[in-house]
Amino acid sequence: MTEPDNDNLLDSNTSDIIRDDFFSIINTRQIKTVLQPIISLRDGGIYGFEALSRGPEDSLFQYPSTLFEYADLYNSTWDLELICRIKAIEKAKQLQISTKLFINVSPKIMQDPKFLKGLTKEYLDSMSLNSENIIFEITEREAVNNISDFTKTVQNYKNQNYMIAIDDAGAGYSGLNLISDLKPHFIKLDMNLIRNIHIDVTKQSLVKSMCEFCSLSNTLLIAEGIEVEEELIKLIELGVQYGQGYYIQRPSADVHSLDSHVNDVIKETNRKKNHFYWMKLSDIYIEKLSKPVMSISPNMPVKQVLGLMKSDALCHGFCVTENDQVIGVITKNELYKTISGLYGYNLYGSKPISSIMDTEFLTVDHQTTISIVSKIAMQRDFNKIYDFITVTKDGHYYGVVTVKDLLEKTIEMEVTNAKHLNPLSELPGNVLIEKELQAHILGDIQSHIIYFDLDNFKAYNDVYGFENGDRVIKFFSELLKTHIDKDDFLGHIGGDDFIAVIHDTTIDLKKKISVIITEFDQKIIYFYNQNDINKGYITAKNRHGIEESFPLLTFSAVCVDSTHYHSLYMLSEDIGRLKKECKQEIGSCCCLVNLNQTPQSSSTSIPLKEFFFNQTKVSCDCEN
Repeated sequence: MTEPDNDNLLDSNTSDIIRDDFFSIINTRQIKTVLQPIISLRDGGIYGFEALSRGPEDSLFQYPSTLFEYADLYNSTWDLELICRIKAIEKAKQLQISTKLFINVSPKIMQDPKFLKGLTKEYLDSMSLNSENIIFEITEREAVNNISDFTKTVQNYKNQNYMIAIDDAGAGYSGLNLISDLKPHFIKLDMNLIRNIHIDVTKQSLVKSMCEFCSLSNTLLIAEGIEVEEELIKLIELGVQYGQGYYIQRPSADVHSLDSHVNDVIKETNRKKNHFYWMKLSDIYIEKLSKPVMSISPNMPVKQVLGLMKSDALCHGFCVTENDQVIGVITKNELYKTISGLYGYNLYGSKPISSIMDTEFLTVDHQTTISIVSKIAMQRDFNKIYDFITVTKDGHYYGVVTVKDLLEKTIEMEVTNAKHLNPLSELPGNVLIEKELQAHILGDIQSHIIYFDLDNFKAYNDVYGFENGDRVIKFFSELLKTHIDKDDFLGHIGGDDFIAVIHDTTIDLKKKISVIITEFDQKIIYFYNQNDINKGYITAKNRHGIEESFPLLTFSAVCVDSTHYHSLYMLSEDIGRLKKECKQEIGSCCCLVNLNQTPQSSSTSIPLKEFFFNQTKVSCDCEN
C-alpha cells in the first residue's frame, strides 16, 4: 500500500471537512461490501469470493485506496479494517455464500491481539460460516517489520483452521522471503504480472515458474486482474489454477452466475490443452505454434525496419510480403550485421528492405507436422539454423515459428510421451485418460465416451503366447486410431482395454462402431492358424484351470453420454455393468446408451440402451 503524501492531504483548507467526513463514515459504518468471484480455470466453477470494501458512492472515500490512506493518517486503520471485516461476513451471510471468502488484512493489524475478537467461533457460527472457509489475504505491498513474530502470528491462525493467502505476489521486493516464511495456502499473482501476459514472454516464464513451485509446494495459485480473453487463455495454457478479474466478472453487491462465453472459453481452452498435451509430434501441425507476426512491404526503407526492431525487444525479424505472399525475410542479426561498420547505415539506411532481404529462407505449409519441420530446420546451413521459420496457408503468409518455440514444444512433447503414453500402442495411459474424463464429467462438457474391451483375450494369450497377444493389441489400437478422429481422444487403459472420447455428439455412432466391428471381424482371423479358423474356437484352460472352448477374438464396446454422470466412480460402475451385459452377446457387440435419456441420478440405475453386433460370418483360407 502506498504511503499518502501527508502535506498534500492536509494543505487544503477543507482538511477539517475531510476529517469529519471520514469519521462520519467510521462512526455510522457507511462501508459496503462488493464481491468478486474467484473461479477455477479448469472448469469455470466458482471457488470463492474476494470481499472488497467501498465507501459512499460519488465521494472522496468511494474507493478503498483513499479510505485506507486517510485511515492511516488518522490512526484509524484498526477501526476501518474491523468494519470492513464485519461487513464482509454480513454480506456472506446475507447471500448465503458457502464457498471460500477472501478477506484483505494488513499485516500489522493481524498482529494486534484484538484481531480475532471479531472472528470468534460463536460469531462465525451465527453467520453460518466456519474458519476453514475464511482466507486472510496478506498484501505483499506492505512491509512486515518483524518477520519472525509475524510468522508465529500467522501460524497461530493456521492452527485455528484459517487459511492464508499472499496477495499481490510480485509487487514487492521481498515476496519470495515472505512466501518461504509464511508457507501460505494461496499465492495471488499481482495484476501487473498478468497484464498483457499473452505477449510478454518474460511474464510467461515467471508465471510458469510460479506454477511449478506451487505444484511442488502444494500451494494454490490465483491470477488477479484478468481483463481480456487472451490473458485468460494464456494463463490456462501456463497451468494457473484459479483466476479473477474484470473479464471474468466485475465486483458486485450480488452474486451472479458466470457469463456463458467466459465459461465456454475456459472449457474449450482446457479441451484443446488436454488434447494437445498427449498428442505425438507426428500428429501436431506447425500451425499450432505459429504466431501472426507483422509483415513488411519490400519498399519499406531499411532505417524504418531498424526502427521497428528497436521498438520491440522481442522481435526476431520480419517476413517481407507482396500480395500477401512471402518473398523474403530479414532477421535482426542479419540487419544489424548489414548496417554495422563505418559506412553500413549511410550506405543502406535509405534503401528498400528488398535490397538486403534473404530470399532463400525456410517456409513450410501450416499443416506440416512439427516432427518434419524440426528435421528440416536442423538441416539448414549453420549460419541460418536459428532463423525463424515462415508458415504459409494456401500459399499466403500465415505466421512464423521460432526455433526456440519449436525446441521447447519438441522437448515438452517427448517428455510427456515418455511419461504418459503406453509403450505398446503409443496411446495416452491412465493419467491422461483420467484427466480427459474429469474435464468432460466435472466440466459438464457433453461428449460420447466409448469403452472397448477384447473378448476371450486371456485364452488367446495362453494359447498363442504374449508376443502374438501384443500383436493383437497393436492391431486393435491401430484399427481404433484409423476410425477415431484426431480431434477426439483415444486412450489405452492397459491390457486389452481402450477408451475413446468423441467430442462431436451429432455423429452417427452406430454407423461408426459398426464399421469398426466389421473390419475387426474380417481381420482378426489373420492372427489364428488355419485349424483354429476352421473350428471357429480355441481350447484353453479357464480361470479355474479347467479345459474350455473359447470363441475367436471379438470385442465389446459400451458408449455413454458424459453428461449422465457426476463422477468417475459413477461412470466406471455403469460401464462395468453394461460391459458384462454386452459380453453375453455372441460376437463383437456394442451397447449404445440412448443419448436422449435423462441423466442418471444414481449409480445403481442402468441407462436405456440398445445392443447391436455384426452377424456376418467371416472365413479365411490363409495359414498363420
